[in-house]
Amino acid sequence: MLYYLFEYLEKHYQLTGASVFQFITFRAALAIILSLLFSTIFGKKIIGYLQKKQVGESVRDLGLEGQIEKAGTPTMGGIIIILATLLPVLLLAKLDNIYVILLIVTTLWMGAVGFTDDYIKVFKKDKGGLSGKFKILGQVGLGIFVGSVMYFHPGVTIKQEKISSDMQSTQVMQSSSGKFNPEEQSLKTTIPFVKDNEFDYSDLATWISEDFKDYAWLIFIPIVIFIIAGVSNGANLTDGIDGLAAGSSVIIVFVLAIFAFVSGNIGFSGYLNVMFIPHLGELVVFIAAFAGALIGFLWYNTYPAQVFMGDTGSLTIGGIIAVIAIAVRKELLVPLLCGIFFAESLSVILQVSWFKYTRKRYGEGRRIFKMSPLHHHYQKSGYHESKIVTRFWIVGIFLAILSIVTLKLR
Repeated sequence: MLYYLFEYLEKHYQLTGASVFQFITFRAALAIILSLLFSTIFGKKIIGYLQKKQVGESVRDLGLEGQIEKAGTPTMGGIIIILATLLPVLLLAKLDNIYVILLIVTTLWMGAVGFTDDYIKVFKKDKGGLSGKFKILGQVGLGIFVGSVMYFHPGVTIKQEKISSDMQSTQVMQSSSGKFNPEEQSLKTTIPFVKDNEFDYSDLATWISEDFKDYAWLIFIPIVIFIIAGVSNGANLTDGIDGLAAGSSVIIVFVLAIFAFVSGNIGFSGYLNVMFIPHLGELVVFIAAFAGALIGFLWYNTYPAQVFMGDTGSLTIGGIIAVIAIAVRKELLVPLLCGIFFAESLSVILQVSWFKYTRKRYGEGRRIFKMSPLHHHYQKSGYHESKIVTRFWIVGIFLAILSIVTLKLR
């Protein structure tokens, strides 16, 4: 809203300094400051309100050290993250930008799914929460929406031009219609660590038959659904000890902010020889607000936690990260960038699969880990949760650096 206000003031009244709102970097800096202030200052008030309403965590005894002491800690703190993200975005971002709209819808959508789950757990006293099939249904619905927008919306394009490193020459590719078309809708994405790193999902359809090119969305949308469900559930599983999910997510979103800024800037994308995606730079404002909200939430969520994010926060965080990765065409980098989420999910899959297999074959279930997800295995091994969280963050930073390196290491 402020963007449009200052644009109007500059245009009609030549207000000095109003043009600064045209710069994405300025609005991104303002967004992270506002979200950080909101989440730290008003976060305390929200926590107090949750305590007053007795919105406390019910803890199931798993034999973990310090677990029982956490009973009654306010949950549903993901509300802080959602509000602290959306308010600066509504104030500072271009609200007609399709990528910003996509992320706002994602935040509200997954926030509603997570809130419903937490509401059932807390107020209906049902520890199972929202049925798994309804969670999956919510993720599938969002995946269909995001995939459809990415495929069909005319504002989602890439620049079909190659820019030399010295920015001296530009070769514009000609569209199939015979007219020069520097921007076109495309299902191209990028493959990490590969020299010619662009891959078009439509090739999966045309590999079967050229006649299937117009039906490439039948392949693309299920892939989007899988990514959103995978990252969202991975974030949900990671949210098991104080500060782990929020801290790991901060590291991830800072990398995604770099990708969005580079791919949305014609100069940097040309210098690094990466895909230029028009209008994507505006996502940096959203990501900055999201990062500030997560950091502010960490103020109250680090050990010993004063509030838990609940599914309201974890499902929303995973959904947002997945959609940003898809928007910046870096979804194939998710297993590396979101390696913490991936490892947590994989530990659960392996544990459950091996237990079922050995029970069927030997008559008794056997385990790979002392407990899953992975962070509980280390708790059972005697590590304090603050040490586990710190070391997971260090691993996350290492994976983030590797992800950034893919911009040039090809």
